[in-house]
Amino acid sequence: MKFGMEGNPAKRYTDSQMTDKVLIIIPTYDERENVAAMSAAVLKEVPEASILFVDDDSPDGTGALLDEIAGREPRVFVLHRASKEGLGRAYIAGFKWALARDYEWICEMDCDFSHDPKALPGLLQAARAGADLVLGSRYIGGIRVMNWPMSRLLLSTGAACYVKLVTGMPVNDPTGGFKCFRRAVLQAIDLDRITSNGYSFQIEMTHTAWIKGFSVKEVPITFEDRRAGYSKMRANIAYEAVMMVFRLWMRCGFRRSPRPGAGL
Repeated sequence: MKFGMEGNPAKRYTDSQMTDKVLIIIPTYDERENVAAMSAAVLKEVPEASILFVDDDSPDGTGALLDEIAGREPRVFVLHRASKEGLGRAYIAGFKWALARDYEWICEMDCDFSHDPKALPGLLQAARAGADLVLGSRYIGGIRVMNWPMSRLLLSTGAACYVKLVTGMPVNDPTGGFKCFRRAVLQAIDLDRITSNGYSFQIEMTHTAWIKGFSVKEVPITFEDRRAGYSKMRANIAYEAVMMVFRLWMRCGFRRSPRPGAGL
C-alpha cells in the first residue's frame, strides 16, 4: 500500500491545493469507464475540493489512468493499494490519508454515478451549518431510487428498518454510502477497530458516530443504479450487515440512545 505522495509521484502536496479543506474520497475497482467523467463532474460541482481516488489494484488499468488524470489535475490524488480488500478497508485508508492532511470536511461517494456529484454542495452545506455527519438519504421524502429491481429495493429498505428496530438509531438510510464527515467525527473513532465492509461498513460508521453523541443529519438524494461497469454487490455482504447490526448493539451495552464517549 502506498500512502501520501508515494501514491502520486507526479506532484507534491501543498496547503494551497485544499482551499476549503474539503476532500472527496472515491474507492475504485475496475472503474476505468467512469473515473475521468467522475473527477470532472465532482470538480465542477465543488471546485474548492480535492479528490482522493483509492484504487485496489484494478486489473482493468483504472489505477494507471488515475495517475494520468492526477498528473494533469492538481486537485486529484491517487492512493494505490496492493490488492482488493473491500470497500470498508478502502475508505479507512482514505480517512487516514485525510486526517494526516488536516481536511475539515471528508466526503465519501461511489464512482459509478449512482451518487450524483450535483448533490455534493447540499451535503457540504448541511455539514457547514452544524451537522457532524451528513447522510445522502434515498428514503426521506419518499423513495428516491431509480433502475433497481424490486428485490434489491426491498433488501435495502428492509435493512434500514432492521437497523432502526435493533439499535434505535433514527436514520432512514443507514446503508447508504454518500456521506460527509466533520473531521472531529473521524478523529473520535478508532478506525483500526472498524472491521466491516460493504453495507455493514456504512452502518458501523454511522452508528459509531451516533452512539458517541455526534449529530447526524439526512438530506434527500436521488440514487440511480450505475451507468457503466458492473456491480460489486454480493450475497455475503447482506449477511455480514445482518450480523454486524446485532454486534453493534451488544458492543454499546444494548443501548438504544447516544452516549458521548461510548462505542469505538
